[in-house]
Amino acid sequence: MDAPEAARVVLSYPEGLSDWGRDQVETDRYRSYFARVMDEVAVGDVREEFVDVGCCGDSLDVPFRVERIEAGGGGDDADETRGDGLDGTRGDTVDTAVVTSETTVDYETRDGDVDGGWRVQSAAGPSGSNTEAG
Repeated sequence: MDAPEAARVVLSYPEGLSDWGRDQVETDRYRSYFARVMDEVAVGDVREEFVDVGCCGDSLDVPFRVERIEAGGGGDDADETRGDGLDGTRGDTVDTAVVTSETTVDYETRDGDVDGGWRVQSAAGPSGSNTEAG
């Protein structure tokens, strides 16, 4: 492996994500999902992931962008605090790293909206390419 292992990855999502959507992505299972499915990441990478909109089994795609990556841990003290990602002892900021099951995933918001809510199920939904039923 050429890229270091990521100790912490900070992903952003649009601030216009609904409260329901935020409740979904803030769960431990959602963060664990990212740690399982992301492989090598780079600052600026964008990946769309679905979020349950809470009705009729539909989903909404949310763009998550990699904002920061911290690699290494800076010694034995860092190993004791590896789980929280908030103590500032994580290591160096890098441009590319490999995500592992030990990587902490944190979030922040960025400017932008997410089309969703009831529009997800309508002809005017986020893709804009739905055809009218006839």
